Amino acid sequence: MMEVIDSTMQTINSFVWGQYMLMLLVGTGLILTVILRFINVRKLFLAFRLVFKPSESRLAEGDITPFQALTTALSATVGTGNIAGVATAITLGGPGAIFWMWVCAFFGMATKYSEAVLAVKYRRRLDDGTISGGPMQYLSRGLGLRWLGIIFSLCGAVAAMGIGNMVQSNSVSLALQQAFGIPRLITGIILSFLTAIVIIGGIKRIGKVTEKVIPVMALFYVGFAMLIIIVNISRIPYVLGLIFTHAFTPCAAGGGFTGAAVAQALRYGFARGVFSNEAGLGSAPIAHAAAKTDSPVRQGLISMTEVFIDTIVICSMTAFVILLSPDVWQSGLTSSNLTTHAFETFLPGLGKYIVAIGLSIFAYSTLIGWSYYGEECIEFLFGIKARAPYRWVFCTLIIVGAYAKVALVWDFSDAMNGAMAIPNLIGMLGLSYVVYQETIKYFKLS
Repeated sequence: MMEVIDSTMQTINSFVWGQYMLMLLVGTGLILTVILRFINVRKLFLAFRLVFKPSESRLAEGDITPFQALTTALSATVGTGNIAGVATAITLGGPGAIFWMWVCAFFGMATKYSEAVLAVKYRRRLDDGTISGGPMQYLSRGLGLRWLGIIFSLCGAVAAMGIGNMVQSNSVSLALQQAFGIPRLITGIILSFLTAIVIIGGIKRIGKVTEKVIPVMALFYVGFAMLIIIVNISRIPYVLGLIFTHAFTPCAAGGGFTGAAVAQALRYGFARGVFSNEAGLGSAPIAHAAAKTDSPVRQGLISMTEVFIDTIVICSMTAFVILLSPDVWQSGLTSSNLTTHAFETFLPGLGKYIVAIGLSIFAYSTLIGWSYYGEECIEFLFGIKARAPYRWVFCTLIIVGAYAKVALVWDFSDAMNGAMAIPNLIGMLGLSYVVYQETIKYFKLS
């Protein structure tokens, strides 16, 4: 029976994360980039300025500041994909996969922008005074297709319990057990408690925590990565040569590396890029909808920086550290083990702890961010009263995930995570003209 279930899940995953779906995700970003006249290039510097600029209207609706909305979205986006996902992309697709990851991020910025614009435009205030927004709302209120919003919410709620919960606590418990010898159950209990004290306070407390945790988290990991890169700065031309050369030519086998064709570089670059920055999956706009703003475009521009920070900055740091030495990236290791080996090579005795701590903080932040995504999906399906029991179930599953075997949970929730993209992309393409109109109106008035 389990073999049938495993086989079924692999078939579903091969479609959801297969080449056609990945092409659709990146293709949607390409279409939106053209429609919006390369807003991801023209307005990127403006977007970063807006991140730190207070909202122009004190009367703007919303639950959290625009910056808190960004850090909440980043808390869910920056995670194991930045450490383990990048390493897997290099192992399976070669150094050229990083180039295609960058391409994915470039077009993904236009996608994230559009998602946030629609999320703010079609959000609504609930009876308890909180804001609800995201794909379920713009599918329901924008396209008038509530049934698609229900499908998205079902997939999102399941994904939150799996890839946003049990998979994360499992990764942390393994990392801390290997690095510090901490029992996995203890890790699960502590993680559950730390998550509970944040999410039970709702989005306002989540926003206050993430605006402090995310900058520290990013600076910690990127800081050590930058230290390694600066010390080995003479190797950067070699790294860039690997990335650009093998984006268009096959990478031969060497050491423990089995080799990779150009098609593999493209596929795994796109796959890990989408998995890391989540552009097009519909998760991040749920957080951006809660921002205190009276301009959908303003929040859309802020959300665009999320992809840049996640993929162009943090993922690139991981990739550069791994690719600095052939003995590292051709070692035959994969996932977080490869990243740990890379940091340990350049920072002996310290590297493994940096990766373990980084992975733990990244995963914890993912738990916080995804708890809110799942909560909003549950609210759309069952109403406001379903939020409280959902939070307790979410925190309980953190403990279960810490010591349980989550292979099936990973496969199923991974499939649901990818399946979220289907209704979301329908909504984005169907409402692309609305995004265009909002954009034109904003820049004519500003």
